[in-house]
Amino acid sequence: MPHIPIYQVDAFTTELFHGNPAAVCHLEAWLPTDTLQQIAAENFLPETAFFIPTAQSGHYELRWFTPEIEMDLCGHATLAAAHVLFNHLGWDMHQLTFHTQSGPLIVSKNKDLLTLNFPSRPATAASLPPEILKGMGVYPMEVLKARDYILVYHDEEIVRNLRPDKAILDQVNLDPGGIIATAKGKEVDFVSRFFTPQASIFEDPVTGSAHCSLIPFWSAQLDKKEMVALQVSARTGKLYCVDAGDRVLIGGHCKTYLEGNIFVP
Repeated sequence: MPHIPIYQVDAFTTELFHGNPAAVCHLEAWLPTDTLQQIAAENFLPETAFFIPTAQSGHYELRWFTPEIEMDLCGHATLAAAHVLFNHLGWDMHQLTFHTQSGPLIVSKNKDLLTLNFPSRPATAASLPPEILKGMGVYPMEVLKARDYILVYHDEEIVRNLRPDKAILDQVNLDPGGIIATAKGKEVDFVSRFFTPQASIFEDPVTGSAHCSLIPFWSAQLDKKEMVALQVSARTGKLYCVDAGDRVLIGGHCKTYLEGNIFVP
């Protein structure tokens, strides 16, 4: 029976059991989309990344799946895929490129720090659907929207202490987006949490793609191009952020949790 190498990696952390776990599957050619979705559902992690090599050295095609849907952009699983290539599959240069639905994504390596080069997604002012306000329970001082709704709060402790009502928020269909709660940080530049209504994993531990919108917002608010961010979920994760105009740089560390094989008929 054919086997597929699989790795489970904790992304945006230097410690196991922290950050955001992702499965990474190294394929030689694409399997049917339904099979990829079934593998992601079986893994039941926030994201499963699949990549295949291209004819060009250091270039790979990359796709991301939650247990329910294929995503157009995912940060932590991209970081995890790069970690696997750099640390387990022998890629010994300092840069690689993933070709994705969101265009080419470059990942660079500096010692054990990996940095994503992602598209910037600036948010604009938006009105807040009443279901989101009711479900979040605390009115934000500002509301914006890009792919995701961004709810800006006065204080880090408000973000940490949010207890959203999933049953209420599940009435809102935001696929493939979510709800970001954010505030200025006390020991870092800014903090955030990320919630995905109607998803089996309601709170994403660390969300790289959300920082495509958080970075330009906080760069303007703080008048800084380089920032350190903390996603204050139960697992927590640290991100090293740079506003580079129409691109954002999102840096982080990874730890490998397991390595093995899966068997698909």
